[in-house]
This record gives sequence, structure tokens and C-alpha cells, in this order.
Amino acid sequence: MLFLNLLRESLYFAITALRVNKLRTILSLLGVTIGIFAIISVFTAVDSLEKKLRDSVASLGDNVIFVQKWPWTFGSDYPWWKYINRPQASPSELDYLQHHVKSAQAMAFEVSCKHTVKNESTVIENVGIVGVSQDYDKVSSFELEEGRYFVETESEGGRSVAIIGSSVADALFPRKDALGKEMRVFGRNVLIIGILKKQGESIIGNSTDSEVLLPLNFIRGFVDTKKESANPEIMVKAKSGITNEQLKDELNGLMRSARKLKPTAEENFALNETSLISNGFDGLFGVVGFAGWIIGGFSILVGGFGIANIMFVSVRERTNQIGIQKSLGAKNYFILMQFLLESVMLCLLGGMFGLLFVYLGIVVADKALDITLSLSAANVILSITISVLIGIISGFIPAYSASQLDPVEAIRMN
Repeated sequence: MLFLNLLRESLYFAITALRVNKLRTILSLLGVTIGIFAIISVFTAVDSLEKKLRDSVASLGDNVIFVQKWPWTFGSDYPWWKYINRPQASPSELDYLQHHVKSAQAMAFEVSCKHTVKNESTVIENVGIVGVSQDYDKVSSFELEEGRYFVETESEGGRSVAIIGSSVADALFPRKDALGKEMRVFGRNVLIIGILKKQGESIIGNSTDSEVLLPLNFIRGFVDTKKESANPEIMVKAKSGITNEQLKDELNGLMRSARKLKPTAEENFALNETSLISNGFDGLFGVVGFAGWIIGGFSILVGGFGIANIMFVSVRERTNQIGIQKSLGAKNYFILMQFLLESVMLCLLGGMFGLLFVYLGIVVADKALDITLSLSAANVILSITISVLIGIISGFIPAYSASQLDPVEAIRMN
């Protein structure tokens, strides 16, 4: 109870001091406000961008291995000359893997290109046309809003059927009655049997909204699946309980066998997975986050010195009051707590205003710039923690000096 009473009285003294000196209070918390705003703004933007990137990458499948010509590695020492003459993945290799791989739940072949699609007088150019084999729906993460996926006879026979993205459906059929209608692609009439669920924009460009899925055996009549421009790849999804490393080990041996590579020969294929991209993001966002600390750190440092200076002034102004309090029996820790709480409250106020400005910035960005940002609970807690720490660090020396004043000398001082 004694401690709670001391805490209440200390808070009362601190609040009174802040209310009486309004201009000084505003100037004191300005530096902290700017610092918290800078740090939390950067972290909020980085967190939102990172979430969007990781969600986009995750949509590729975290347990899917991509057999391709080029590896997903980056850097200035990227040995592109080693990869340029590699052969492309082929449908025959898919057949070989389907007969021999034991660790796979499903696998599919995919090629893609850009082409024009039409419906009567409506024409859309540069639509993503994707040719896929039968089990593509078991490997790729997409959902159908209407209709169905290809049946085996349609895939094997190369029937002229299609599944279209929501943006393509809206553009070609404004009345939203695309299912069961026909459109023209590659100069052929194609029956629409399914419409993909709207996915929204993807930051890495893998949204299905503007895509048209066609059976692989249909698109092979119009697109050379051996050309690099067709981006041929084999997608292999691991069985439950099988790690990516286990699946890659098996695929590595089978692909070497399929391409008849000698034991001493280097692989002429790449086994890629989404973790390669995710790991690349870790370093990037680490650098951006560090930059955020540097930018906001200088502002908070200036704000901290400002708080300390104001607290020294406050101690000087209230020296007589401190002397009277100590002569009436106030303990050193009561005086220390009184000024320390004042410093912490100043910084907390500054931090709250900083958070308010960040929130207002998020609202403006969402409305005016159509950018989706969110202020996470972790960043709110971080801002409060920083504010409290700055308050304690900045206010401790002035508070300690006040607590050590001799009551007789303090009363005499003007």
C-alpha cells in the first residue's frame, strides 16, 4: 500500500509539472515523436511488404520442387555461362519421373506465353496463357470460383477447353456469365469450363487473375514447349512426411538418370524451391530494418538529450520544493521516482503521438495511394518499449541528482 501511495503521489507531481509547463512539454516530446514515427513507419512499411512478398512466394507451394533450366540464385558471382546451354525440362522427363519417383504426391508440367484472347468485339492482349498437364491442380495452390478442372480425357486429348482468371472473365464477359461460353485463343474457339477465384495482385507477378489455363496437349499445337521463352518446368509436390531435401535427393538421381549424365558430370538442371527466394528476403529486410533503426535512432537520440535537458531544468526550478519534501520525510527513492515518472510520461506521450501519426499515414496511404499497410501489435509494443526506455535513460541522471540534494541547502536555493 505504501508503494502504491508513493506511486500515486509521484504520478500526481509528474502530471502537474507537465500540465503547468505546456510549451516545454510539447517541445520535449517532439524529438521522441519524430523518432518513434520514423522507426515505426519504416517497420510498418517493411512488415507489410515482407508479408505480401512471403504470401506471394508461399502461393507457389512450400513443399513443391521446380525442375528447371536456371537456378533461383542471385548475386554478382552468378555463373550464367554454365547454365545457358542447359536443355529445357520436357514432357518426356515428366513421364519418366511419374513412373519412378516414390516421394512425390503429384507432379505436373507447365509452359506459358503471352497471347491475345477474344470474345466477339472484345479483345485482350498480352494475357498469360498457361499450358498444364493433368495433375496441375494437385500441385499448384489455386481455387475455382465456378466450374471445374480438366478431366483426364480433356488433358490427354488436348481438348479446346479453358479455365480463366477472374480479371479475364470480367473483361470478356462483363455480365459475369462466362461459364459455358466460348472465347478465341490461337485462332481457335475454346470452351470455358471454369473460372478461378479472385486472388488479387501479387508482388512477384504470380497472380492467376489475368491467366488462362489450357491443357498442355492443346497448347503444344501452338507453342514450342522446348523453347526457353515458353518457360517449361516440371513441378513436383512432396508426399506428407517427406522433406524437400529428401525429395530433391531422389529427383537429382532420377534426373541424372533421365539425362544419362555420367557420375562425374555436373548436373544440367536446377531443382528450385521457394525457400531460396524467402532466404534472399531475410538479408534484404534485415538491411532495410537496420536503416530504419539508424533513421529513427538519430531522432530519438536528439529527443533523449532534449528530455534530459528539460528534466535538469525541472529539477532546478523545483529545488525548493524538493527540499521541503525531504525535510517533511520524503525518501530519496520517492524523489527519484517522481522525476523518473515525469521523464517516462514525457516519452510515452511522444511515442503515442508518433503512433498516431503513423496510423494517420496508413489511412492516407490506403485511401489515396491504394496501398495496404497495417500497424501490427508488435510494432505498437515496440514503440511503447522504446519510449519507456528512453524516458528511463534520459531522466535517470536528473532524477538521481534531485534525490541526492541536501534538504537544508535545497530550501535555501532560489
